[in-house]
Amino acid sequence: MSVKSEAVIDVLPQDEKRAFNVIFRYAGDEWIVMDYDVAYQKVDLLLNLRIMAVDQELKKRIKEGLIETIPGFRAALTIHYDPKVLPLKKLVDELKQIESEMVQEEITAIPSRHIELPITFRDSKTTEYIQWYAKYVRSDAPNIINNHNIEYIALCNGISVEELIDLITLTDWWTVTIGFWPGLPFLLPIDPRCMISVPKYNPTRPRTPEFAVGIGGPCVAIYPIESPGGYQLFGRTIPIFDVKQRNPAYKDNPVLLKPGDRIRFVPVPEEKLLEIIEKVYDGTYRYRIIDYEYFNVARYTEFLEEVKEEAEAFRRKREEAARKAPVP
Repeated sequence: MSVKSEAVIDVLPQDEKRAFNVIFRYAGDEWIVMDYDVAYQKVDLLLNLRIMAVDQELKKRIKEGLIETIPGFRAALTIHYDPKVLPLKKLVDELKQIESEMVQEEITAIPSRHIELPITFRDSKTTEYIQWYAKYVRSDAPNIINNHNIEYIALCNGISVEELIDLITLTDWWTVTIGFWPGLPFLLPIDPRCMISVPKYNPTRPRTPEFAVGIGGPCVAIYPIESPGGYQLFGRTIPIFDVKQRNPAYKDNPVLLKPGDRIRFVPVPEEKLLEIIEKVYDGTYRYRIIDYEYFNVARYTEFLEEVKEEAEAFRRKREEAARKAPVP
């Protein structure tokens, strides 16, 4: 006897307000995924904002049986629910209703904290690990220039290292999701004129120092623990994850960041960075966090229109440079 399994629960077809299907899938006995079926698979911050608006509304409407929701990187929402309290059909019907009522232009504000993170570019720790990779894994890796990845990142984007640092530090970075490793954030620039991109390592790096900051494709990530990784490294920041919860910032959760946080990287000398790391663990450092804020989506949409030509010009420049750069 053969048994067929169907992962798709339901589909909400595209209409005049939504240029894509919404697919609801099983993700386990107590989990489902709501996914925007966007054919072009493009990284689009507005789609992530839309998913977060759905997540926000779902939490307002359902008070019992909703255990956890996880906004995804591109356009997906993973939901953990208690089927004994919240029937699957009721959950899916509620999500369909919310999405059917959603109009992109009417999404006004998303809860968002603003967090400053000190960063040292081309620090000694990431340099050490990159040199180890060159010695023991791939001596001819084209993404390693002068014992680091930062010059390669600049090369792939047609800019200087100084210009690269400016692009990273002159915009806030939107936390689109947390995952892959405990507390690891995936970040996209809020200003599209700062949208840099670069190929990943090949093969993957076996070791990455904790708090390293790197980029793969258009996405920046912070490594919360020492781990393997494929992102090109450009610097190092302070702890964003502490299972021992030694700092007041971790009182309620060992993970510092959450989806919707806006990160601003602030350059500091490496000596200062190491001093801050020590203070994080002895409990005396105070993270610069502005809570109880909202991200104005309507104003952001207007901003995107205002900078559209500049962003497009940089995109063309970046793609031209990428065609000439060696691929790992």
